[in-house]
Amino acid sequence: MDQTEKLLKEITEASGVPGFEGDVRAVMRRYLEDIASIETDKMGSFIGKHVGASDHPRVMLVGHMDEIGFMVKLITEEGFIKFVPLGGWWDQVMLGHRVTIKTTKGDVIGVLGAKPPHLLDADDRKKVVEKKDMYIDIGARSEEECHKIGVRPGDPIIPVSEFTVMSNPSSYLSKAFDNRVGCALATQALRQVAEDGHPNTVYAVGTVQEEVGLRGAKTTAYAINPDVAIILEVDIAGDVPGIKPEESAIEMGGGPTLLVYDARMIPNLKLRDLVIATAEELDIPLQFSAMTAGATDGGMIHIHNEGVPTVVIGVPTRHIHSHNAILCREDYDRALNLVVALVSKLDSDTVVDFTA
Repeated sequence: MDQTEKLLKEITEASGVPGFEGDVRAVMRRYLEDIASIETDKMGSFIGKHVGASDHPRVMLVGHMDEIGFMVKLITEEGFIKFVPLGGWWDQVMLGHRVTIKTTKGDVIGVLGAKPPHLLDADDRKKVVEKKDMYIDIGARSEEECHKIGVRPGDPIIPVSEFTVMSNPSSYLSKAFDNRVGCALATQALRQVAEDGHPNTVYAVGTVQEEVGLRGAKTTAYAINPDVAIILEVDIAGDVPGIKPEESAIEMGGGPTLLVYDARMIPNLKLRDLVIATAEELDIPLQFSAMTAGATDGGMIHIHNEGVPTVVIGVPTRHIHSHNAILCREDYDRALNLVVALVSKLDSDTVVDFTA
């Protein structure tokens, strides 16, 4: 297991649903504290800073630390946990999966359940069970038993899924690739440019609460006041059965992606073109993506103050927003090489020209 695999394993297996990202922040700190000055904003977002040849421009490399999960809403008299989702869950991927409830007395394992299909009539068995009809079973038999082991409303609930190298060793399986991939890329890119030298000041940022409203993006942009931002994300791979090319032509293994449109941001055009030109120079295959529903942290950062030139670079990933997602190591490595090369080009004259 090389350094990249170790980082991806550690950072994806860390627990960090929206509002509870401390374990992920600790991983980023551990990997960067020897080369970067470390701060957190008052929301809990991570900011690692390395000053290169100049204080400006300020280049923000952004991944969000939070993963989708749940929170304890109430405990029934019989000892079952009702929950609220933190982030966007598709009902069909939830049932039967293990989760961990993080309590003040320690971790509690449970499983997502619903009324057994054996007790449903034929019509109801054909329907998708909705989240409101699900519960988490921790093996307790009363509300009192749940309280004794420490479960209480407000506790975070995290999917259980370990990082796994698949039979094809370039394919990785894990929870939380959305968006620990971006956090890992920001972390490794900052380390590499710090060693190689760079004409600017670079910030590796892990934002909080992206999945519930891009909240950490707003506060970190205020704290940093960046001159340019590169958002590092997963992208939805469309190379699975049932997807038409016009819905998504993104392929796992086809190289990193450049997001040309999402519901809350159109990238700065000159920065976009610099990404394309840099990929061509490095012979990195680049895929183009458009997302008509949903947004990234760029949706908040690019409208900070008078505006911030912003672009989104993604790693194609299958089955995001579930307990288990899959990506290709080569796509990750190419994305990292592309980001490092971009940062080396972002001197004052180049960045000023983005808005000239």
